Amino acid sequence: MPIIALARELRAQRGEIPLEFFYMGPRDSFAQMLLVQEGITMHHVLSGKIERYNFLKSLPKNLLTIFIKVPVGILQAFFRIFILSPDIIFSKGGYGSIPSAIAGWILRVPIVLHESDVVPGVSNRMVARLASEVFVSFPDTQEFRKQRMIQVGNPIREDLLTGSKDEATRLFNLQGTKPVLLLLGGSQGATRVNDMLLVILNEALKDYEIIHQTGENNFTQVKAEAEVVVAKERRGLYHPVPFLKETELRHVYAAADLIISRAGSGSIFEIAALGKPSILIPLPEAAQNHQIANAYAYQKTGACIVLEANNLTPHFFLERVHALFANKKELEKMVQAARAFAKPEAGRVIAKYIIESLST
Repeated sequence: MPIIALARELRAQRGEIPLEFFYMGPRDSFAQMLLVQEGITMHHVLSGKIERYNFLKSLPKNLLTIFIKVPVGILQAFFRIFILSPDIIFSKGGYGSIPSAIAGWILRVPIVLHESDVVPGVSNRMVARLASEVFVSFPDTQEFRKQRMIQVGNPIREDLLTGSKDEATRLFNLQGTKPVLLLLGGSQGATRVNDMLLVILNEALKDYEIIHQTGENNFTQVKAEAEVVVAKERRGLYHPVPFLKETELRHVYAAADLIISRAGSGSIFEIAALGKPSILIPLPEAAQNHQIANAYAYQKTGACIVLEANNLTPHFFLERVHALFANKKELEKMVQAARAFAKPEAGRVIAKYIIESLST
């Protein structure tokens, strides 16, 4: 999503500069669907993730990654970058970026890195050594040298800030009589969050209207279970959806009174730019516990409440929601803190740097 946001900003700022966009990384059908829609040409190269758990069990896979996948990926990237002759490489990091970054560095293509999270992964710490500039999202980003970091926030799709509550009401048949809770589990959903919600769903619908992104794989099961647990007269207050497209998400964002989300950097910076209070439930399995670190860094501002998944119980969650809506001053403080933290211009700042680099 940050790549999409940046590509849009680059097009807006390019002036007379002709631009072509290429994406290089491992195969990812979901990413390909979104990026192709933005006019970005896909080039796939091999890569692999090093597993740092269950050392003996992961050893064969890790050896395959280190000695086969990554070297082959570097060779693939080298020849494709040589042929494409890009003027600049923008790296969002992750293990999939390593072959392209190394090949680009060998071919002396300038590399600009953007780190989304408070705790950079091993891949980004490696790519940072090859990059001419390192942009970061959070002010207290770890591992990188302070003098190398430029804090800009995380690029967001600015169309998400232009939603309409009335349009959300039309799209989802919102009743509009109660506060609206928006639960986001990411494109794949969040099974534990889904399961927690189902336990208290009927009770929660007494006081709230709920829009729930379940994830594509979980939608059928969640919808079926909801029909069992929710009283007939409250079913119109519950709106499950497999995945919210951008055209829907912006309107749902506008309608939400409270957002419950995982703690990926993209979600945090979208929520902040919207000035919405939030409850963050970080994914405990995220690499380097980066979601937990992101969530607590954001909580320091007063903009959110963090509830760690491993200690989360359904009724405790509902009590926290009740407590927030019972304290309007606290909700307003969260709104103001979110707006103060927001960096909606992040994409524009990075795009300006790149356009200026291309112009010199």
